[in-house]
Amino acid sequence: MHKVALIGAGRIGRIHARNAALHPRLRLAAIVDPVEASAAALADEWSAPVGSLDQVLADPAIAGVIVASSTDTHLDYSIRAAGAGKAVFCEKPIDQDLQRARGAAGALRDARLLLAFNRRFDPNFQALKARLDDGSVGTIESLQITSNDPAPPPPSYVAVSGGLFKDMAIHDFDMARWLLGEEIEAVWAAGSCLVDPEIGRLGDVDTARTVLRTASGRLCVIANTRRSGYGYDQRIEAYASRGMVRADNVLESTVQVFNEGGAAGDRLQNFFLDRYAEAYRREMDHFADILDGAAPLVGYADGVAALALAEAATLSAKRGEVVRP
Repeated sequence: MHKVALIGAGRIGRIHARNAALHPRLRLAAIVDPVEASAAALADEWSAPVGSLDQVLADPAIAGVIVASSTDTHLDYSIRAAGAGKAVFCEKPIDQDLQRARGAAGALRDARLLLAFNRRFDPNFQALKARLDDGSVGTIESLQITSNDPAPPPPSYVAVSGGLFKDMAIHDFDMARWLLGEEIEAVWAAGSCLVDPEIGRLGDVDTARTVLRTASGRLCVIANTRRSGYGYDQRIEAYASRGMVRADNVLESTVQVFNEGGAAGDRLQNFFLDRYAEAYRREMDHFADILDGAAPLVGYADGVAALALAEAATLSAKRGEVVRP
């Protein structure tokens, strides 16, 4: 049984708190949040004490720290926790500033750091990856990744998010690296504000297309929008030398209705916490593995690489030219 502490009692922190508290190999030993009421409410829900970051880092009995606080704290808290000898589970992105993230290599390159790109732990995408790895459809050549939110976030969130490419598409950049099996050498992106004019006034885009190319010529096209109008749209198609592998959307049920109007299935799951609930559980399970001695499956280097692609896409969309990350 490994004692872990949670930093951040917001929406994603509550998900991680539940998964840690219910995990058979973990004990939620402290909850830290600058908003005392938030920390107290979550602590009461899971019978865990409220603590401070200094207390957590000084406690030798706490083996791991889950960083689920605001993005601007991810890097600093991860460095401090790793320096205190803790294993670290850090939400994405590792930071919004690429140079700052790269500058942390000395502290984090060899740390026991799990960077929370949860889609790598989704059972559907893991099954797709397994089909590519076993060679059943030959050698991968290109990818089509679709990631559309059901509706745009509030402007207050957009203002501090880092922008669509660093906040939303960064998941897709990580998936592209993971599935293509090569580093990306060129990025071309285009973005528009077609959903909410306020997003444009804040200097961001809400609709984007990005093309990635590896050194061997493998290609990936990523489609993003902040509003699908029909649910949380998460699909991947991988084209290979002898066929194609596809992971489709997850529906609210498998029920279908057949009548004179044709056939109709159920709605798409409409919220990322529902769509990726199992992925979040598997992430926490892997963190327990890391505390048992396993190497992180996705870590600091992956976080920096995805952030570099996000920054390259941001520059490409602004300049209208190909950018090398």
